[in-house]
Amino acid sequence: MSFFSFTRCLDLQNGPFSSLGLGAVRTATKRAGGTVRNHGGSPGQRLGVKKFAEQYVIPGNIIVRQRGTWFHPGQHVKMGKDHTLYATVPGFVRFYKKPLRSGERKYVGVVLNRGEKLPRDEASHGRSRYSHLVNLTELSKEDVVSS
Repeated sequence: MSFFSFTRCLDLQNGPFSSLGLGAVRTATKRAGGTVRNHGGSPGQRLGVKKFAEQYVIPGNIIVRQRGTWFHPGQHVKMGKDHTLYATVPGFVRFYKKPLRSGERKYVGVVLNRGEKLPRDEASHGRSRYSHLVNLTELSKEDVVSS
């Protein structure tokens, strides 16, 4: 056996494909996955109209969740710091528009009675007032009738 063939045998034994197991080939433990564009990395923000026209709301009910002011607060509606519109009195939701110099603006309001329209004509109907107080005249009439 010549010196050249002897060194060649040593190289085969130490190589990565040797049958003696001295060398090892690394194989993939995970399959190669492709890349994805525009995958949904975060959950949705659940924005939008939560209470629609003619729906009954109580104080604190969220009417619209929005980014920016798509809708502006109208009668008996207030805006939170993240532009969420919520009801301040019990009543029925109304959506309406008011013309401006350039276009129009959308408003959300709450009316106390089902048949009312917004914007309210305060000259003929007066201001819409709501207080958490009890109407004593109606209670006194009920007491008289029941006794």
